[in-house]
Amino acid sequence: MLTLTPLQQKYDQLKETEPKIRIRDAAKKLHVSELELLELGLENHVIRLKGKWKNLLSELNKLDRVMALTRNEYVVHERKGVYNNVSFFKGGDMGIAVNDDIDLRFFMKEWVYAYAVRMVKPKRILHSLQFFNAAGEAIHKIYLTPKSNPLAFQELLEKYTAKDQQKRIEIKTKHKKKGKKATLSMTQQKSFQMDWLQLKDTHDFYPLLNKYKLDRLHALQIAPKGYAQRISKNAIIELFRSAAASQVPIMVFVSSNGCIQIHTGTVNKLVDLKHWFNVMDPDFNLHLDMNGVQENWIVKKPTADGIVTSIEVFSPKEDIILQCFGKRKPGLPELQEWRDIVAQLSIGE
Repeated sequence: MLTLTPLQQKYDQLKETEPKIRIRDAAKKLHVSELELLELGLENHVIRLKGKWKNLLSELNKLDRVMALTRNEYVVHERKGVYNNVSFFKGGDMGIAVNDDIDLRFFMKEWVYAYAVRMVKPKRILHSLQFFNAAGEAIHKIYLTPKSNPLAFQELLEKYTAKDQQKRIEIKTKHKKKGKKATLSMTQQKSFQMDWLQLKDTHDFYPLLNKYKLDRLHALQIAPKGYAQRISKNAIIELFRSAAASQVPIMVFVSSNGCIQIHTGTVNKLVDLKHWFNVMDPDFNLHLDMNGVQENWIVKKPTADGIVTSIEVFSPKEDIILQCFGKRKPGLPELQEWRDIVAQLSIGE
């Protein structure tokens, strides 16, 4: 008879009392990483992979239409499409997949482990590829759809399956330290504000924060006058409802520790379910836990194409969990219709 590990016993007991619990939530309750629970399924419904993940990502177009999932603690972003145009910058630590549907930014230092997972559902079997960092946190997941190529999936498994499917991974506990907020003198604050006003591209904002050793939320609090404004907690819901009603195309960014996933287009079917606000469109799903929304901000950044306006959502831990823009491309000004939506959002706590 197979002897169950203490963790397996605890996980089985938890699933008996909460049969619908998701693995991420179970890991949180059991005070372990998601990867540690996933590895309990090795030699059963989980296959450990090995290889160069950049190469694997570059081959995912063979799967045809899939569903890409990237999430953080409070937001889940799901987008269907094809993994075309995957490329990596010189040095290989950063990569992109730029398409109308699958639009991603990869930060490969975080991509340590990968698995193929088979999950039996009442009416179907879900096959996925799942990627994790050294701390066992999920970075990105890819699910096959009815329009995927199952033969190509099997070929990828044959190519990337690791020989060792028994030895458990030793998780490196990740202690995320919150750095102290930089205390800028009035002279430094003025210098920071002047640099903000001299921005030429939205991508220059992160280097600006690094220059002054500022976390993002504190930077908004000392922004140049008129360039950052705190708005109500429910303003993010107002934004999606206005965008859906007017059919103004928007860009929705959600990031994990190692991946940013972007939806560009309209939103339509909006659903409230307890404390979750959801977009439930055929090709794009978003699940926002309103319990994790602490602050919302309107942020304006100068660029060579004019002011670019974003809505930025922060968690109680002061992490950015969701970011929205009006649809735009370099060389073009942002949509006036987007600015009109932002101008109507509720101000205040």
